[in-house]
Amino acid sequence: MIFVSVTRLRVRSFLFLPQFMWHAARSMRQTEHSQGFLHGQVQREARNTFWTVTLWCDPESMNSFRLSGAHRAAMPRLLEWCDEASVVHWAEETAQLPQWTEAHRRMVAEGRLSKVNHPSSDHSANRIPAPVPSRIGREMKPAQS
Repeated sequence: MIFVSVTRLRVRSFLFLPQFMWHAARSMRQTEHSQGFLHGQVQREARNTFWTVTLWCDPESMNSFRLSGAHRAAMPRLLEWCDEASVVHWAEETAQLPQWTEAHRRMVAEGRLSKVNHPSSDHSANRIPAPVPSRIGREMKPAQS
């Protein structure tokens, strides 16, 4: 089984975007060099909202990534930078990235909100707007060894 992880973050102010983008770039590089990472995609949309979907060999690989390096350093900052944050995980038979509509459906049905210090009204009401894919996206693939 393939482990799927989807995150959604909304940066609450343009003031936080430079720091967020710097940490996001470092985290994406870490992802691509992580043991057990298979494939992923990052999507930026309006209102400083970022979706990620990553595929992993198993939950342990994803957790090892999540709790180390650049990603671990960025996570505490998200409490202040973001006013919306959510995550969902599930298992799939194949290593094919889900469509954004499926990622959203799963996020709404099975996801959980992450703690933020300044929740938006949507976050407080557990409303997760559907992604509006744009041309601002990036595919992630495992680094060549």
